[in-house]
Amino acid sequence: MFSLLQEKLEDAFRKLRGTAKISESNIADAMKDIRMALLEADVDFTVTKDLIKAVTETAQGEDVLRTVNPGQMIVKIFHDELVKLLGGGATELDLSPPQRILMVGLNGAGKTTTSAKLASWLKKQGKRPLLIALDLYRPAAITQLQVLGQQLGVPVCVPPAGETDPVKATRAALKWLDEQGGGVAIFDTAGRQEVDDELLTQLKQVRDLVQPSETLLVADAATGQQAVAVASKFNETVTLSGLVMTKLDGDARGGALLSMRQVTGCPVKFIGVGEKVEQLEVFHPDRMAQRILGMGDIVTLVEKAAEEIDEKQAMSMMRRFEENKFDFTDFLNQLKFMKRLGPLEGILGMLPGMGALKNMPGVDDKRLKHTEAIILSMTPKERSKPEILNGSRRKRIANGSGRPVVEVNQLVQQFEMMKKLMGNKGMLSQLAGGMMGGGGGAPGGGGGGKGLLGGLANMMGGGGKMPPMPPGMFPGGMGGLKPNKMGKFGKRPKLGG
Repeated sequence: MFSLLQEKLEDAFRKLRGTAKISESNIADAMKDIRMALLEADVDFTVTKDLIKAVTETAQGEDVLRTVNPGQMIVKIFHDELVKLLGGGATELDLSPPQRILMVGLNGAGKTTTSAKLASWLKKQGKRPLLIALDLYRPAAITQLQVLGQQLGVPVCVPPAGETDPVKATRAALKWLDEQGGGVAIFDTAGRQEVDDELLTQLKQVRDLVQPSETLLVADAATGQQAVAVASKFNETVTLSGLVMTKLDGDARGGALLSMRQVTGCPVKFIGVGEKVEQLEVFHPDRMAQRILGMGDIVTLVEKAAEEIDEKQAMSMMRRFEENKFDFTDFLNQLKFMKRLGPLEGILGMLPGMGALKNMPGVDDKRLKHTEAIILSMTPKERSKPEILNGSRRKRIANGSGRPVVEVNQLVQQFEMMKKLMGNKGMLSQLAGGMMGGGGGAPGGGGGGKGLLGGLANMMGGGGKMPPMPPGMFPGGMGGLKPNKMGKFGKRPKLGG
């Protein structure tokens, strides 16, 4: 997500940070680089021009140029203007009566999947979602929604057999809805390959019948400015209340997201960051601005982890960490926990200063799968007592996992090194606190922070430091990696002077 834009912005700001005294000429050069970075990321030209103008006018003020660290202040100014551009604050979903959400968009944007994702999100909020299939032009969409609804345990309304009129199907759906006794209804409407008059006319008819409290456009971020044009067209016709940007995990540029709010006037309410039904995030402009600038997004990571954490398992794991009884079974549980948080690339992008690591060779989810395969090929006794792993056992494990013996050796060596380095009550306890909910005070908070929040805050230490990563996450020789000792990868950009 935003990898190309992140790199170019970091290069531009690095020049400013490395300048002892900043002049208007330095600022002009930096703004030129930033303008090119934004345009290459497919940000709308007018949006780019307005953003650069706002940053330049503020950055050239005497108060900024005379600060102790003017380069860092300019980064903060850019951050603040970027937050404004993205919408300022998160926009809540309107769930006032009649609690009906109309999902619209073109084919291929992920509308049906997003409808199911939204249902999953609503269930987590304690709501009762209901899915209604109104895509009569793509039969697979109805089947897809039924399957997803069954997986989620969400009731699904399908149109009468042979029905081809969206208006009649909508009337039947509203009758079904009255029989359900309440809930948040999500209407998955038909799409097209492109916006046409017939589609928009049908959508207006359906909207007038449904009278939704929310009309959300599902837009494919990977299509760039085409997504912005589509949003503008839909908004003119059916009056959108918000946007859901999908496929952001596969969009290295991100220009559509940066342009949407200013061009369409509609807030981005959710973003899709993967194919799984739980990979839908509430859009927070301030957090997204931090991700774009390589500052990470610890708050979202903590929220993701809090959803997946099991308190009993966390306490048991914490005791094992503190007693230095951590073994391969525990490590396997850690791997499974991390997989539930989402792709490794996404996790690294949320850690301050760690975004660049995701582009390094071997840093991907395949590495985690290989490590998991090796551990699963061990017997229970071998997992609990790694010291018995002699040459013949390692060869058998390699054959069972389909991985080379050298990879098994690397994993065992890195695991043993990690235990020796971190000791009984040292950094191993912090790792437990961070990943499984152990205690630890938040930085500057005088201690007392408990659970996952306190542990993760303690891991970051307020200065971007983090304990060594577990072995097996990175290519051979990189287990036990200390990000704070990796030059620019470990530096956490700051906001403020």
